[in-house]
Amino acid sequence: MSIVIGIDIGTTTLTALALDVAQGAVVAGETVANDAEITAPADKARGRSEWNMERMVQRACQALSAVSTCLGARVADVAGIGLTGQQHGVVLLGEDHRPVGPLINWQDRRGEELVPGTGRTWVAEAAARAAGTARHTGCKLATGFMGVTLFWLRAHDSLPRAAVACFAADAVAAALAGTRPVTDPTHAASSGLGDLLRRDWDHDLIAALELPAALFPTVREAGDRLGTLTPAMAVATGLPAGTPVCVALGDNQASFLGSVATPRDSLLVNVGTGAQVACYTDDYRAAPPAETRPFPRGGYLLVHAGLSGGRSYALLERFFRQVGEQVLGHAPTTALYARMNALAAAVPPGADGLCCEPFFAGTRDDPTRRGAWSGVSVENFTPAHLARALLEGMARALHEDAEGICRAAGFMPRRIVGAGNGLRENPLLARLIAEPFGAPLLFPRHREEAAFGAALAAASGLGLLPDLAAASRLIHYQDAAGHEA
Repeated sequence: MSIVIGIDIGTTTLTALALDVAQGAVVAGETVANDAEITAPADKARGRSEWNMERMVQRACQALSAVSTCLGARVADVAGIGLTGQQHGVVLLGEDHRPVGPLINWQDRRGEELVPGTGRTWVAEAAARAAGTARHTGCKLATGFMGVTLFWLRAHDSLPRAAVACFAADAVAAALAGTRPVTDPTHAASSGLGDLLRRDWDHDLIAALELPAALFPTVREAGDRLGTLTPAMAVATGLPAGTPVCVALGDNQASFLGSVATPRDSLLVNVGTGAQVACYTDDYRAAPPAETRPFPRGGYLLVHAGLSGGRSYALLERFFRQVGEQVLGHAPTTALYARMNALAAAVPPGADGLCCEPFFAGTRDDPTRRGAWSGVSVENFTPAHLARALLEGMARALHEDAEGICRAAGFMPRRIVGAGNGLRENPLLARLIAEPFGAPLLFPRHREEAAFGAALAAASGLGLLPDLAAASRLIHYQDAAGHEA
Protein backbone atom coordinates (compact mmCIF):
# COMPACT_ATOMS: atom_id res chain seq x y z
CA MET A 1 0.00 0.00 0.00
CA SER A 2 1.58 3.27 -1.09
CA ILE A 3 -1.19 5.89 -1.04
CA VAL A 4 -1.56 8.37 1.83
CA ILE A 5 -4.40 10.86 2.00
CA GLY A 6 -3.78 14.34 3.34
CA ILE A 7 -6.64 16.63 4.32
CA ASP A 8 -6.47 20.34 5.15
CA ILE A 9 -9.25 21.77 7.34
CA GLY A 10 -9.09 25.39 6.19
CA THR A 11 -11.17 28.42 7.06
CA THR A 12 -12.74 28.84 3.62
CA THR A 13 -12.26 25.38 2.08
CA LEU A 14 -11.43 21.80 3.00
CA THR A 15 -9.10 19.94 0.66
CA ALA A 16 -8.23 16.24 0.49
CA LEU A 17 -5.64 14.71 -1.81
CA ALA A 18 -4.23 11.25 -2.38
CA LEU A 19 -0.45 11.00 -2.63
CA ASP A 20 1.17 8.00 -4.30
CA VAL A 21 4.25 7.78 -2.11
CA ALA A 22 6.19 5.54 -4.47
CA GLN A 23 5.64 7.87 -7.44
CA GLY A 24 5.63 11.15 -5.52
CA ALA A 25 2.49 12.15 -7.41
CA VAL A 26 -0.95 13.40 -6.44
CA VAL A 27 -3.40 10.89 -7.95
CA ALA A 28 -6.70 12.34 -6.71
CA GLY A 29 -7.96 15.47 -5.01
CA GLU A 30 -11.11 17.28 -3.96
CA THR A 31 -11.86 20.71 -2.47
CA VAL A 32 -15.18 21.59 -0.84
CA ALA A 33 -16.39 24.85 0.67
CA ASN A 34 -16.25 25.28 4.42
CA ASP A 35 -19.84 26.40 4.96
CA ALA A 36 -19.87 25.66 8.68
CA GLU A 37 -19.91 29.22 10.04
CA ILE A 38 -22.88 29.81 12.35
CA THR A 39 -22.05 33.27 13.73
CA ALA A 40 -25.24 35.27 14.16
CA PRO A 41 -25.19 38.69 12.47
CA ALA A 42 -25.33 40.50 15.80
CA ASP A 43 -22.45 38.42 17.13
CA LYS A 44 -20.43 38.96 13.96
CA ALA A 45 -20.88 42.71 14.40
CA ARG A 46 -19.15 42.48 17.77
CA GLY A 47 -16.29 40.39 16.47
CA ARG A 48 -17.39 36.82 17.21
CA SER A 49 -16.49 33.94 14.90
CA GLU A 50 -18.23 30.63 15.65
CA TRP A 51 -18.46 27.50 13.52
CA ASN A 52 -20.38 24.22 13.62
CA MET A 53 -17.67 21.60 14.15
CA GLU A 54 -19.93 18.66 13.30
CA ARG A 55 -20.74 20.28 9.95
CA MET A 56 -17.00 20.68 9.36
CA VAL A 57 -16.52 16.96 9.99
CA GLN A 58 -19.29 16.23 7.49
CA ARG A 59 -17.60 18.38 4.86
CA ALA A 60 -14.27 16.65 5.53
CA CYS A 61 -15.98 13.30 4.98
CA GLN A 62 -17.44 14.55 1.71
CA ALA A 63 -13.98 15.56 0.48
CA LEU A 64 -12.56 12.19 1.52
CA SER A 65 -15.46 10.38 -0.15
CA ALA A 66 -14.82 12.19 -3.44
CA VAL A 67 -11.15 11.19 -3.29
CA SER A 68 -11.98 7.56 -2.53
CA THR A 69 -14.41 7.49 -5.47
CA CYS A 70 -11.73 8.90 -7.76
CA LEU A 71 -9.26 6.25 -6.59
CA GLY A 72 -11.61 3.43 -7.54
CA ALA A 73 -9.98 0.05 -6.99
CA ARG A 74 -6.84 1.78 -5.70
CA VAL A 75 -8.72 2.74 -2.54
CA ALA A 76 -7.41 -0.56 -1.19
CA ASP A 77 -3.88 0.92 -1.42
CA VAL A 78 -4.64 3.70 1.10
CA ALA A 79 -2.24 3.25 3.99
CA GLY A 80 -3.31 6.15 6.17
CA ILE A 81 -4.84 9.61 6.60
CA GLY A 82 -2.84 12.68 7.60
CA LEU A 83 -4.50 15.89 8.72
CA THR A 84 -3.73 19.56 9.09
CA GLY A 85 -5.82 22.64 9.66
CA GLN A 86 -6.30 26.18 10.86
CA GLN A 87 -4.40 27.01 14.00
CA HIS A 88 -5.03 29.18 17.08
CA GLY A 89 -8.80 28.61 17.54
CA VAL A 90 -10.44 26.15 19.90
CA VAL A 91 -13.29 23.65 20.09
CA LEU A 92 -14.37 21.74 23.20
CA LEU A 93 -15.16 18.02 22.93
CA GLY A 94 -17.14 16.07 25.51
CA GLU A 95 -16.61 12.58 26.87
CA ASP A 96 -18.21 11.11 23.74
CA HIS A 97 -15.57 13.00 21.66
CA ARG A 98 -18.27 15.16 20.10
CA PRO A 99 -18.36 18.98 20.24
CA VAL A 100 -20.11 20.56 23.21
CA GLY A 101 -20.03 24.00 21.66
CA PRO A 102 -18.90 25.79 18.52
CA LEU A 103 -15.41 26.05 17.13
CA ILE A 104 -14.29 29.55 18.12
CA ASN A 105 -11.79 30.24 15.40
CA TRP A 106 -8.75 32.47 15.02
CA GLN A 107 -10.81 35.39 13.69
CA ASP A 108 -12.72 35.77 16.96
CA ARG A 109 -12.16 39.12 18.73
CA ARG A 110 -13.75 38.54 22.14
CA GLY A 111 -10.32 38.76 23.73
CA GLU A 112 -10.32 42.49 22.89
CA GLU A 113 -13.40 43.10 25.05
CA LEU A 114 -12.79 44.89 28.33
CA VAL A 115 -12.60 43.06 31.65
CA PRO A 116 -15.36 44.63 33.79
CA GLY A 117 -14.05 47.24 36.19
CA THR A 118 -10.44 47.17 34.98
CA GLY A 119 -10.26 49.19 31.77
CA ARG A 120 -8.06 46.57 30.12
CA THR A 121 -8.77 43.81 27.66
CA TRP A 122 -8.94 40.08 28.34
CA VAL A 123 -5.74 39.70 26.29
CA ALA A 124 -3.97 42.22 28.52
CA GLU A 125 -5.35 40.53 31.64
CA ALA A 126 -4.09 37.14 30.47
CA ALA A 127 -0.69 38.61 29.60
CA ALA A 128 -0.45 40.22 33.03
CA ARG A 129 -1.12 36.92 34.77
CA ALA A 130 1.44 35.21 32.53
CA ALA A 131 4.14 37.78 33.25
CA GLY A 132 5.59 35.86 36.18
CA THR A 133 6.14 32.60 34.31
CA ALA A 134 9.34 31.61 32.48
CA ARG A 135 8.02 31.21 28.97
CA HIS A 136 9.23 29.67 25.73
CA THR A 137 5.87 29.78 24.00
CA GLY A 138 7.13 31.24 20.72
CA CYS A 139 3.99 33.33 20.26
CA LYS A 140 2.22 35.85 22.40
CA LEU A 141 -1.21 35.42 23.86
CA ALA A 142 -3.57 37.08 21.41
CA THR A 143 -7.26 37.39 20.70
CA GLY A 144 -8.52 34.40 18.74
CA PHE A 145 -5.84 32.15 20.20
CA MET A 146 -6.89 29.13 22.25
CA GLY A 147 -5.25 30.43 25.42
CA VAL A 148 -7.11 33.74 25.51
CA THR A 149 -10.42 32.20 24.40
CA LEU A 150 -10.29 29.58 27.15
CA PHE A 151 -9.38 32.29 29.66
CA TRP A 152 -12.45 34.27 28.55
CA LEU A 153 -14.70 31.18 28.68
CA ARG A 154 -13.51 30.32 32.19
CA ALA A 155 -14.17 33.86 33.39
CA HIS A 156 -17.69 33.64 31.97
CA ASP A 157 -18.38 30.18 33.50
CA SER A 158 -18.65 28.70 30.01
CA LEU A 159 -16.23 25.78 30.29
CA PRO A 160 -18.20 22.50 30.34
CA ARG A 161 -17.11 19.89 32.85
CA ALA A 162 -15.05 16.97 31.52
CA ALA A 163 -14.45 18.74 28.21
CA VAL A 164 -11.18 18.62 26.27
CA ALA A 165 -9.96 21.61 24.29
CA CYS A 166 -8.47 21.00 20.87
CA PHE A 167 -8.04 22.44 17.39
CA ALA A 168 -10.21 21.96 14.31
CA ALA A 169 -8.00 19.31 12.68
CA ASP A 170 -7.66 17.48 16.02
CA ALA A 171 -11.45 17.34 16.28
CA VAL A 172 -11.78 15.91 12.76
CA ALA A 173 -9.09 13.31 13.50
CA ALA A 174 -10.85 12.33 16.74
CA ALA A 175 -14.16 11.97 14.87
CA LEU A 176 -12.61 9.80 12.14
CA ALA A 177 -10.92 7.51 14.65
CA GLY A 178 -13.58 7.64 17.39
CA THR A 179 -10.94 8.53 19.98
CA ARG A 180 -10.16 11.16 22.56
CA PRO A 181 -8.47 14.12 20.83
CA VAL A 182 -4.69 14.37 20.73
CA THR A 183 -2.75 17.39 19.55
CA ASP A 184 0.83 17.97 18.43
CA PRO A 185 3.55 20.54 19.29
CA THR A 186 2.81 22.70 16.23
CA HIS A 187 -0.80 23.13 17.26
CA ALA A 188 -0.09 23.46 20.99
CA ALA A 189 2.38 26.28 20.32
CA SER A 190 -0.23 28.18 18.31
CA SER A 191 -2.40 28.47 21.43
CA GLY A 192 0.01 30.79 23.24
CA LEU A 193 0.19 28.10 25.96
CA GLY A 194 2.86 25.80 24.51
CA ASP A 195 6.39 25.15 25.71
CA LEU A 196 8.54 24.94 22.58
CA LEU A 197 11.61 23.48 24.29
CA ARG A 198 9.65 20.66 25.93
CA ARG A 199 7.30 20.27 22.93
CA ASP A 200 4.39 20.17 25.38
CA TRP A 201 1.99 22.47 27.18
CA ASP A 202 3.38 25.18 29.47
CA HIS A 203 1.76 23.93 32.65
CA ASP A 204 2.91 26.90 34.76
CA LEU A 205 1.24 29.29 32.35
CA ILE A 206 -1.93 27.20 32.29
CA ALA A 207 -2.01 27.33 36.09
CA ALA A 208 -1.41 31.10 36.06
CA LEU A 209 -4.54 31.52 33.93
CA GLU A 210 -6.43 29.22 36.34
CA LEU A 211 -7.34 26.80 33.58
CA PRO A 212 -7.93 23.13 34.48
CA ALA A 213 -5.00 20.91 33.52
CA ALA A 214 -7.44 18.18 32.45
CA LEU A 215 -8.77 20.54 29.78
CA PHE A 216 -5.72 19.98 27.61
CA PRO A 217 -5.13 16.95 25.38
CA THR A 218 -2.03 14.80 25.24
CA VAL A 219 0.68 16.15 22.93
CA ARG A 220 2.21 13.71 20.44
CA GLU A 221 4.19 14.16 17.25
CA ALA A 222 2.38 14.88 14.00
CA GLY A 223 2.10 11.79 11.83
CA ASP A 224 1.99 9.40 14.78
CA ARG A 225 -0.80 6.84 14.56
CA LEU A 226 -3.80 8.19 16.50
CA GLY A 227 -6.22 5.35 15.80
CA THR A 228 -8.06 3.78 12.90
CA LEU A 229 -11.07 4.74 10.83
CA THR A 230 -14.29 3.61 12.50
CA PRO A 231 -16.86 1.54 10.59
CA ALA A 232 -19.28 4.49 10.55
CA MET A 233 -16.61 6.81 9.17
CA ALA A 234 -15.59 4.18 6.63
CA VAL A 235 -19.15 4.34 5.27
CA ALA A 236 -19.11 8.16 5.30
CA THR A 237 -15.75 8.43 3.52
CA GLY A 238 -15.69 5.35 1.28
CA LEU A 239 -12.31 4.38 2.76
CA PRO A 240 -11.61 0.99 4.31
CA ALA A 241 -12.47 0.56 7.99
CA GLY A 242 -9.29 0.25 10.02
CA THR A 243 -7.33 2.74 7.87
CA PRO A 244 -4.79 4.43 10.19
CA VAL A 245 -5.62 8.02 11.17
CA CYS A 246 -2.63 10.14 12.16
CA VAL A 247 -2.08 12.99 14.61
CA ALA A 248 -2.66 16.33 12.85
CA LEU A 249 -0.26 19.26 12.52
CA GLY A 250 -0.76 23.00 12.11
CA ASP A 251 -1.35 24.35 8.63
CA ASN A 252 1.64 26.70 8.63
CA GLN A 253 4.09 23.89 9.33
CA ALA A 254 2.23 21.56 6.97
CA SER A 255 2.47 24.13 4.19
CA PHE A 256 6.23 24.50 4.81
CA LEU A 257 6.70 20.73 4.91
CA GLY A 258 4.67 20.32 1.73
CA SER A 259 6.46 23.13 -0.14
CA VAL A 260 10.12 23.29 0.84
CA ALA A 261 12.43 20.55 -0.39
CA THR A 262 15.61 22.09 1.05
CA PRO A 263 14.70 23.78 4.36
CA ARG A 264 18.16 25.04 5.21
CA ASP A 265 18.49 27.34 2.18
CA SER A 266 14.89 28.26 1.35
CA LEU A 267 12.44 30.96 2.38
CA LEU A 268 8.73 30.21 2.17
CA VAL A 269 6.36 33.02 1.21
CA ASN A 270 2.72 32.00 1.56
CA VAL A 271 -0.03 34.39 0.47
CA GLY A 272 -3.57 33.28 1.11
CA THR A 273 -6.15 35.17 3.16
CA GLY A 274 -3.23 36.41 5.23
CA ALA A 275 0.45 36.21 4.40
CA GLN A 276 3.41 34.54 6.06
CA VAL A 277 7.14 34.31 5.53
CA ALA A 278 8.97 31.43 7.19
CA CYS A 279 12.43 29.89 7.37
CA TYR A 280 13.79 26.83 9.15
CA THR A 281 16.38 26.72 11.91
CA ASP A 282 17.77 23.73 13.78
CA ASP A 283 18.04 25.66 17.04
CA TYR A 284 15.54 27.58 19.11
CA ARG A 285 15.84 31.31 18.41
CA ALA A 286 13.68 34.11 19.76
CA ALA A 287 13.25 36.81 17.13
CA PRO A 288 10.28 39.02 18.00
CA PRO A 289 8.08 40.26 16.47
CA ALA A 290 8.45 37.02 14.48
CA GLU A 291 7.13 33.88 16.13
CA THR A 292 9.23 30.82 16.80
CA ARG A 293 7.21 27.73 16.02
CA PRO A 294 8.07 24.03 16.42
CA PHE A 295 8.65 22.01 13.29
CA PRO A 296 7.37 18.42 13.12
CA ARG A 297 9.75 15.97 14.80
CA GLY A 298 12.37 18.61 15.65
CA GLY A 299 13.72 21.99 14.64
CA TYR A 300 11.88 25.28 14.43
CA LEU A 301 10.37 27.75 12.03
CA LEU A 302 10.80 31.48 12.34
CA VAL A 303 7.52 32.87 11.07
CA HIS A 304 6.29 36.36 10.49
CA ALA A 305 2.54 36.08 10.08
CA GLY A 306 0.93 39.18 8.63
CA LEU A 307 -2.67 40.07 7.97
CA SER A 308 -1.97 42.06 4.78
CA GLY A 309 -2.31 39.16 2.37
CA GLY A 310 -5.01 38.22 -0.07
CA ARG A 311 -7.61 39.77 2.20
CA SER A 312 -6.13 43.22 1.52
CA TYR A 313 -6.32 42.76 -2.24
CA ALA A 314 -9.84 41.38 -1.81
CA LEU A 315 -10.88 44.60 -0.08
CA LEU A 316 -9.79 46.62 -3.11
CA GLU A 317 -11.61 44.20 -5.41
CA ARG A 318 -14.72 44.62 -3.27
CA PHE A 319 -14.39 48.39 -3.53
CA PHE A 320 -14.21 48.24 -7.33
CA ARG A 321 -17.19 45.90 -7.32
CA GLN A 322 -19.18 48.33 -5.15
CA VAL A 323 -18.36 51.17 -7.54
CA GLY A 324 -19.89 49.10 -10.31
CA GLU A 325 -22.96 48.20 -8.27
CA GLN A 326 -23.61 51.46 -6.43
CA VAL A 327 -22.27 54.10 -8.79
CA LEU A 328 -22.64 52.63 -12.27
CA GLY A 329 -25.57 50.33 -11.55
CA HIS A 330 -23.84 47.33 -13.11
CA ALA A 331 -22.84 44.47 -10.80
CA PRO A 332 -19.81 42.55 -12.14
CA THR A 333 -20.64 38.92 -12.82
CA THR A 334 -17.09 37.60 -12.36
CA ALA A 335 -14.17 38.31 -10.06
CA LEU A 336 -12.13 41.38 -10.97
CA TYR A 337 -8.69 40.15 -9.93
CA ALA A 338 -7.41 39.32 -13.41
CA ARG A 339 -8.37 42.78 -14.64
CA MET A 340 -6.80 44.40 -11.58
CA ASN A 341 -3.57 42.47 -12.19
CA ALA A 342 -3.45 43.57 -15.82
CA LEU A 343 -4.03 47.22 -14.89
CA ALA A 344 -1.38 47.11 -12.15
CA ALA A 345 1.18 45.55 -14.49
CA ALA A 346 0.82 48.51 -16.88
CA VAL A 347 1.76 51.03 -14.15
CA PRO A 348 5.49 51.80 -13.69
CA PRO A 349 7.30 50.73 -10.51
CA GLY A 350 6.60 53.12 -7.69
CA ALA A 351 3.03 53.71 -8.90
CA ASP A 352 3.96 57.31 -9.83
CA GLY A 353 4.37 58.19 -6.16
CA LEU A 354 1.27 56.49 -4.77
CA CYS A 355 2.08 54.45 -1.66
CA CYS A 356 -0.11 52.00 0.23
CA GLU A 357 0.32 50.56 3.72
CA PRO A 358 -2.04 47.56 3.40
CA PHE A 359 -2.66 46.94 7.11
CA PHE A 360 -6.42 47.34 6.86
CA ALA A 361 -7.07 44.66 9.50
CA GLY A 362 -4.18 45.66 11.75
CA THR A 363 -1.13 43.52 12.46
CA ARG A 364 -0.45 40.67 14.87
CA ASP A 365 1.52 43.09 17.04
CA ASP A 366 -0.92 45.97 16.78
CA PRO A 367 -4.52 44.98 15.96
CA THR A 368 -5.51 48.67 16.09
CA ARG A 369 -3.19 49.67 13.23
CA ARG A 370 -4.95 50.61 10.02
CA GLY A 371 -4.05 50.96 6.37
CA ALA A 372 -3.06 54.20 4.71
CA TRP A 373 -2.70 55.68 1.24
CA SER A 374 -0.21 58.51 0.72
CA GLY A 375 1.24 60.46 -2.15
CA VAL A 376 -2.14 60.72 -3.87
CA SER A 377 -2.01 63.05 -6.88
CA VAL A 378 -4.11 63.99 -9.86
CA GLU A 379 -2.02 61.65 -12.01
CA ASN A 380 -2.02 58.55 -9.82
CA PHE A 381 -5.55 58.49 -8.43
CA THR A 382 -6.66 55.73 -10.81
CA PRO A 383 -7.81 52.10 -10.36
CA ALA A 384 -4.58 50.88 -11.99
CA HIS A 385 -2.38 52.90 -9.61
CA LEU A 386 -4.41 51.80 -6.59
CA ALA A 387 -3.94 48.15 -7.53
CA ARG A 388 -0.20 48.59 -8.23
CA ALA A 389 0.43 50.51 -5.00
CA LEU A 390 -1.41 47.93 -2.92
CA LEU A 391 0.58 45.05 -4.41
CA GLU A 392 3.84 46.96 -3.89
CA GLY A 393 2.81 47.59 -0.28
CA MET A 394 2.13 43.89 0.27
CA ALA A 395 5.50 42.95 -1.26
CA ARG A 396 7.32 45.60 0.77
CA ALA A 397 5.78 44.38 4.04
CA LEU A 398 6.63 40.75 3.23
CA HIS A 399 10.21 41.63 2.28
CA GLU A 400 10.75 43.56 5.51
CA ASP A 401 9.38 40.63 7.50
CA ALA A 402 11.56 38.18 5.55
CA GLU A 403 14.72 40.21 6.12
CA GLY A 404 14.10 40.09 9.87
CA ILE A 405 13.69 36.32 10.13
CA CYS A 406 16.56 35.58 7.73
CA ARG A 407 18.84 37.81 9.80
CA ALA A 408 17.74 36.01 12.98
CA ALA A 409 18.30 32.61 11.35
CA GLY A 410 21.71 33.70 10.04
CA PHE A 411 21.24 32.95 6.35
CA MET A 412 20.16 34.49 3.07
CA PRO A 413 17.90 32.31 0.96
CA ARG A 414 19.13 30.80 -2.27
CA ARG A 415 15.54 29.92 -3.19
CA ILE A 416 12.20 31.60 -2.58
CA VAL A 417 9.36 29.10 -2.46
CA GLY A 418 5.91 30.48 -3.18
CA ALA A 419 2.69 29.01 -1.87
CA GLY A 420 -0.95 30.00 -1.68
CA ASN A 421 -3.38 31.04 -4.38
CA GLY A 422 -2.89 34.71 -3.54
CA LEU A 423 0.64 34.38 -4.93
CA ARG A 424 0.12 31.70 -7.58
CA GLU A 425 -2.61 33.70 -9.29
CA ASN A 426 -0.72 36.99 -9.32
CA PRO A 427 2.53 36.93 -11.36
CA LEU A 428 3.18 40.62 -10.67
CA LEU A 429 3.08 40.09 -6.90
CA ALA A 430 5.37 37.06 -7.28
CA ARG A 431 7.89 39.17 -9.21
CA LEU A 432 7.69 42.04 -6.73
CA ILE A 433 8.44 39.66 -3.86
CA ALA A 434 11.35 37.85 -5.56
CA GLU A 435 13.19 40.85 -7.04
CA PRO A 436 14.66 42.31 -3.81
CA PHE A 437 16.25 38.95 -2.94
CA GLY A 438 17.78 38.33 -6.36
CA ALA A 439 16.72 34.70 -5.98
CA PRO A 440 14.30 32.69 -8.08
CA LEU A 441 10.74 32.25 -6.86
CA LEU A 442 9.53 28.71 -7.49
CA PHE A 443 6.22 26.98 -6.85
CA PRO A 444 5.63 23.33 -5.98
CA ARG A 445 4.00 21.48 -8.86
CA HIS A 446 1.17 20.47 -6.56
CA ARG A 447 -1.12 23.32 -5.51
CA GLU A 448 -2.48 22.19 -2.16
CA GLU A 449 0.69 22.52 -0.12
CA ALA A 450 -0.79 22.04 3.37
CA ALA A 451 -2.68 18.86 2.45
CA PHE A 452 0.46 17.58 0.71
CA GLY A 453 2.46 18.29 3.87
CA ALA A 454 -0.10 16.43 5.98
CA ALA A 455 0.28 13.43 3.67
CA LEU A 456 4.09 13.59 3.98
CA ALA A 457 3.90 13.73 7.78
CA ALA A 458 1.61 10.69 7.81
CA ALA A 459 3.80 8.78 5.34
CA SER A 460 6.82 9.38 7.57
CA GLY A 461 4.97 8.62 10.81
CA LEU A 462 3.58 5.37 9.41
CA GLY A 463 7.01 4.23 8.18
CA LEU A 464 6.28 4.48 4.45
CA LEU A 465 9.16 6.97 4.25
CA PRO A 466 12.20 6.81 6.56
CA ASP A 467 11.97 10.44 7.70
CA LEU A 468 10.83 13.92 6.71
CA ALA A 469 14.03 14.57 4.77
CA ALA A 470 13.14 11.68 2.49
CA ALA A 471 9.59 12.98 2.30
CA SER A 472 10.79 16.40 1.10
CA ARG A 473 12.47 14.80 -1.90
CA LEU A 474 9.01 14.14 -3.33
CA ILE A 475 8.56 17.90 -3.88
CA HIS A 476 9.19 19.17 -7.42
CA TYR A 477 9.10 22.76 -8.64
CA GLN A 478 8.01 24.94 -11.50
CA ASP A 479 8.49 28.64 -12.13
CA ALA A 480 5.74 31.27 -12.19
CA ALA A 481 5.11 30.53 -15.88
CA GLY A 482 4.53 26.83 -15.17
CA HIS A 483 7.83 25.57 -16.59
CA GLU A 484 9.61 22.77 -14.74
CA ALA A 485 12.47 24.04 -12.57
